[in-house]
Amino acid sequence: MIELIPAIDIIDGKCVRLTKGDYDTKTVYGDPVDMAKMFADKGFERLHVVDLDGAKSKHIVNIKALNDITSNTPLTVDFGGGIKTDDDINKAFDNGASMVTIGSVAISAPDLFIGWLDRYGADKIILGADVRNGKISINGWKDDSDTSLVPFLARYVEHGVKKVLCTEISRDGMMNGTAVDLYSQIMATYPTLHLIASGGVSKAEDIYELNRRGIPAVVFGKSIYEGKIELDQLVSWSKQR
Repeated sequence: MIELIPAIDIIDGKCVRLTKGDYDTKTVYGDPVDMAKMFADKGFERLHVVDLDGAKSKHIVNIKALNDITSNTPLTVDFGGGIKTDDDINKAFDNGASMVTIGSVAISAPDLFIGWLDRYGADKIILGADVRNGKISINGWKDDSDTSLVPFLARYVEHGVKKVLCTEISRDGMMNGTAVDLYSQIMATYPTLHLIASGGVSKAEDIYELNRRGIPAVVFGKSIYEGKIELDQLVSWSKQR
């Protein structure tokens, strides 16, 4: 059964969603803690939290929001955005994150990323693979690298990565369906990988299709906030199978 992971993106301490990672498309949906409590009350166990200010600023900014969420809910939280240094990653774990999602550092400082992987373990480090036009994007999707997805994954799977969060940026926030063929290709190459699909979920059927394709997990956000998914029904489905 696919793991269901609602998402909270944070700017200025508020829960927001963007379209294709464009900060000019920001829509504010309220208080992150209130949203997290709602997800916990609905029966979710996991939460994906992104510090968008941190991703843009290249250091963690919204650490208080992370601490407030982890202090006030039982959710297992993975946190990303702005984690560039030892101080950043320690700050995330010290404020309640159970896992961290790292993307930019894996491009800009691979030895540092591998060091974190060795130090904290593959269960706590999620490799962020944000893809635009086949290349890995970094720094809150503001910059495109010269690294293609396949060699990027191959390098870090070889170093022991077990969890990958892959976002097809062109679909993020568009609610026009997921890049299910891309995710299926990744799973065909790395069948034991805990792949977390992200971007494009528009309705529950998108999640059902990912489940049928054997994708281990999915992150979704805008479809929740726009009322396109009935959460009680989705959680009930996930627990019955």
